[in-house]
Amino acid sequence: MADDAILELLRREVTPESYGEIRELWKRHSIAEDNRDLPGLVSTLTEDCVYEIAGTRHAWHGHEGATGFYTQLLTAFPDIHFALTNIVIGPQGVCEEAHVTATHRGDWLDLPATGERVEFNNVIFFPWDPERRLFRGERVYVEGVAGFDPAGARSGGAAKASVRGSTEV
Repeated sequence: MADDAILELLRREVTPESYGEIRELWKRHSIAEDNRDLPGLVSTLTEDCVYEIAGTRHAWHGHEGATGFYTQLLTAFPDIHFALTNIVIGPQGVCEEAHVTATHRGDWLDLPATGERVEFNNVIFFPWDPERRLFRGERVYVEGVAGFDPAGARSGGAAKASVRGSTEV
């Protein structure tokens, strides 16, 4: 049987107004990310947001953590591009699927910089906070990154995330 938190998610009502509000916030978040506008991006998040690479021990907490996550990501992959391939928007939040291309110019998590072009797929879930009308962070699923082993990251075989506001999960 589903627990109360899951039942609450399933019972959220879909209205044209809530759909539009969530969609517009996601667009604002995505545009800020594309423009490398970290204050604008962070303004779409709850103060207690969590950024997590699913299947690993890497997580960043709060606005400081989210800023650290994006600073590391955009430093490691300064030309990163997310080509959206699918999106679902509902009262629980947004789920997007993308094909990602970038040049790996700096270390990222347990992947040393190679200077080479990389391509991979990801799925990102943006959970919606209906009371604060903001996203509670991102849960990122990654597929097809050469040299990245989520099992190694879970077992401690990877380097720790080294930004203020980050923790192991």
